[in-house]
Amino acid sequence: MSIEAVDCHYSITGSGPAIFLTHGIGAAEDAWRFITPKLSENFTVITYDLRGHGKSPVTHKNFGLEELVLDLERIREKTNIDKGHFIGHSLGGMIAPAYAKKYSDKVLSVGMLSTVAGRSEDDAKKVWSVIKEMEENGVEKTLEKLTTRWFTDEFITNKSELVKRRLKQVVDTDPDVFLNVFRIYAKTEMISWLKELTKPCLLMTGENDGGCTPKHNEKMANEIKNSKLVILPKLKHSFLIEGPDQIIDNIINFINN
Repeated sequence: MSIEAVDCHYSITGSGPAIFLTHGIGAAEDAWRFITPKLSENFTVITYDLRGHGKSPVTHKNFGLEELVLDLERIREKTNIDKGHFIGHSLGGMIAPAYAKKYSDKVLSVGMLSTVAGRSEDDAKKVWSVIKEMEENGVEKTLEKLTTRWFTDEFITNKSELVKRRLKQVVDTDPDVFLNVFRIYAKTEMISWLKELTKPCLLMTGENDGGCTPKHNEKMANEIKNSKLVILPKLKHSFLIEGPDQIIDNIINFINN
């Protein structure tokens, strides 16, 4: 099967230097809804739905990371933006550096938010066990486990509507697409090539993110010559929703300094 880009749904707001934002598994461009308004005051912000997510089409459901990179390049071409900052969350935090590796001349900087490299054998087993559970029992029945990994207990209690909205988004995603992107996330290992990234890199994760831990991110930062590591206190994996103001401040400081 040939590897080709699809035309993903995207949106552009603001003006100034370009920032391309890539969401994670079972999400959509609205993952950035608490972040985009502030960034667009000083930047041209491009958000989009990954193939098979939100309003984006999917031609086949066993695509890989390389195709997700091609989709992002297609969006850059269609926007007529020559260069930009590329930031991704979770799986998006794998797509952004993979894009920078392939299209370095189009990249000003890279942001890897709540993502992971340098997994141990035990780490890998845990991720694949979640996938196996979803394959056997269905995505919806496994969500409770993911909820407590994504959000702090306090946020689950006090912002239950936001949590429910995020979980509904997962359930509404085609399960074959969801499991496929989860497998991409599980099998992608960047640690061997992170040192090839030549542009400035921002790595950010939550202090209590159990899968994309501070320890993993320290290992990643050590591989990248020009990197900045930020650990956000108390937060878990879904900090785009739970801690957007901290994300915004760190992105702006990183780009401007």
